[in-house]
Amino acid sequence: MPDQPRLAQNILHFARALRRAGLPVGSGRAIDAVRAVEAAGFTDRMDFYWTLHACFVSRPEHRVVFAQVFRLYWRDPRYLEHMMSLLLPSVRGVQEEKPAQSAEKRAAQALLGDSLPQMPDPEDEGATRIEVDSAFTLSTEERLKTLDFEQMSTEEIAQAKRMLARLSLPVTPIASRRGKSSPHGPRIDARRTLRAALRQGGEVRGLARLRPRPRWPNLVVLCDISGSMAQYSRMVLHFLHAVANQKGQGWAKVHAFTFGTRLTNITRHLRARDVDAALRAAGSEAQDWKGGTRIGQCLHGFNRDWSRRVTGQGAVVLLITDGLDRDDAGALSREMERLHLSSRRLIWLNPLLRWDGFAPKAAGIRAMLPHVDSFRAGHSIASLEDLAQALSRPDDHGDRDRLLRMIETAPGQK
Repeated sequence: MPDQPRLAQNILHFARALRRAGLPVGSGRAIDAVRAVEAAGFTDRMDFYWTLHACFVSRPEHRVVFAQVFRLYWRDPRYLEHMMSLLLPSVRGVQEEKPAQSAEKRAAQALLGDSLPQMPDPEDEGATRIEVDSAFTLSTEERLKTLDFEQMSTEEIAQAKRMLARLSLPVTPIASRRGKSSPHGPRIDARRTLRAALRQGGEVRGLARLRPRPRWPNLVVLCDISGSMAQYSRMVLHFLHAVANQKGQGWAKVHAFTFGTRLTNITRHLRARDVDAALRAAGSEAQDWKGGTRIGQCLHGFNRDWSRRVTGQGAVVLLITDGLDRDDAGALSREMERLHLSSRRLIWLNPLLRWDGFAPKAAGIRAMLPHVDSFRAGHSIASLEDLAQALSRPDDHGDRDRLLRMIETAPGQK
């Protein structure tokens, strides 16, 4: 057993790093971790990892952050160099050896803070002087709008959540056959006209008129919370909470469902005014967070149990998923067709669409794509802002038509 005071000090420092990375780690958990390591021993790295994991990780979404901070702290030198490069501006000549993975930047910021490696002095002999004209550089908010949710640091995620809370998703009303009294309406209100005439001895002295009564649709959101979608889904749910609690946007009701290996209705949790309390309750309700994906089975459950209740009267359905499903593609296609027929518009947001070389090669994507009205990216704040355009323009199909042509011209297609 190594020096116990030094080991305890390192575990406490590790706990503080986890807290900076966003995990709810207090002094009590740090003390429990020290005692657990004393009981389990320090002879095997994997035993040490899972001992600390049991003490510090209480929610599924914290596993990735814990793994990255652990790897950086108890320590891989090459990984440390890569983390340092993530915190350096690209104009200083630092190039990443590989793209940042999930939660890597958060781990680097938690342990390294704002410190940077010493770079050569521009005035030194042989050093290259780099001058950057900042007149056309993007502001922080503009940069965050286009930044991938998966690659944001802890501070950037907090700022992005504040930006999402200010977004809106307005919708135009649906034309209704029911009328509302209006002196200059385009339709004649025969009933009111005849009633007024009866009060005047049968003499018609004027025509009462009607204008169409506006009717607002429901918004139904089906959000994939499987392992590959966890970070994107968390940010989308922050946006959805703002939409559900912001008055005057036009939606009659906002219904939210999460799915991974099973379907969960979290609508009532989003009614809480505090977004953190709402998402905490939703996370407790959805037990399959960061698990597997069974899109077809979950859509079958929605179509069977909830479709008639929430998609009637012209509801707009947002489907947020990457479409990577290993179940029967034929069954998935049938459930998507049924969902499409029961909704006024079906819009699919897929974070994989952020890649320039994206192609509909997965069987799940090929089965789902023909049954959506619009196919759009859903990986950044800017992509969520573009939803308003898709809702206001019925002819906006996003990238659906282009990808459908790729499927039709692919080898082996009839």
